[in-house]
Amino acid sequence: MRHLALLILPLAMSACGQTASKPSTPPAHAELIANEAELLKLTLTPKAQQRLGIETVKVGGGSAAQMRQVTGEIVVPPTSAGGVPVNSLTNLQQIGSQQAVADGEVARTEAQARLARIALTRAEALVREEAGSVRARDEAAAAHAAAQAAVGAARQQRRLLGPAVATLGTQSTLWVRASVFASDVGAVLRGSEAMIHPLGGNGEGRSARPVQAPPSADSVAGTVDLYYAVNNGDRALRVGQRVAVELPLAGRTQGLSVPSSAIVRDIYGGEWVYRKTGADTFVRQRVEVASESGGQALLARGLKAGALVVTVGTAELFGTEFGAAH
Repeated sequence: MRHLALLILPLAMSACGQTASKPSTPPAHAELIANEAELLKLTLTPKAQQRLGIETVKVGGGSAAQMRQVTGEIVVPPTSAGGVPVNSLTNLQQIGSQQAVADGEVARTEAQARLARIALTRAEALVREEAGSVRARDEAAAAHAAAQAAVGAARQQRRLLGPAVATLGTQSTLWVRASVFASDVGAVLRGSEAMIHPLGGNGEGRSARPVQAPPSADSVAGTVDLYYAVNNGDRALRVGQRVAVELPLAGRTQGLSVPSSAIVRDIYGGEWVYRKTGADTFVRQRVEVASESGGQALLARGLKAGALVVTVGTAELFGTEFGAAH
């Protein structure tokens, strides 16, 4: 045992003499803080911030026009002022059958009008040659006028049925039916344009001008329908498609403004920004966006003036926090 102890002692002294290697500092690590939903404080080295392209901006004041977002549906506008828009609930088979009947009625009345015109021309010629009676000419004129009236009525009935079913998907101009709660209709600026955003779509929305349409409402939901015309020359919108409609309201909203690129949204629709709390630390903070326009988001709550928020690299920080990036 004495010899064994003598052998172990030099080995132990040799191990104590060795200098332990210091682990390298990781480019990013997450530190748990006791806050909403167990938020993490992210610490990034300057090199990691440069690699992610992090840029920040100071939160300042701003204002924006008041907007109200409602749901809308793409419908086909009527071809006449008294027509009814064609929507996804319209029975296209029934409409197509009615259009075929109306087209036949237009053709029949036009043929009768041509015959009445021929008869009137013949009667007028006979009167000029003193070979016919004035009464026959007047009766022919009355028959021609009646035939013309029938043509007008048939054409109007056809226009009320809207464009042909086969051309519904090729309309260059479509309407948007926006369902607005009756309590909010009075605040909507009916003379101003609305913004249309496809659900789940990316990019900027498209403007739509207000149009007059037959009154319609949903008594069960308590909503009133407002109609807007939108250009569909690129055929990007489809009949029956659901869209988000931003309606302009009277007045302006004051608040704190940040670039829209600073906003990050989670899978539940929650809105967040990454606030810079130190030289190399970032914390995700919940905010509430009141309105968004022109690349700027007006906040209803969540930040104080002067705070530094990340505008470039928010997605990378979000991935770093949840382990999707390193």
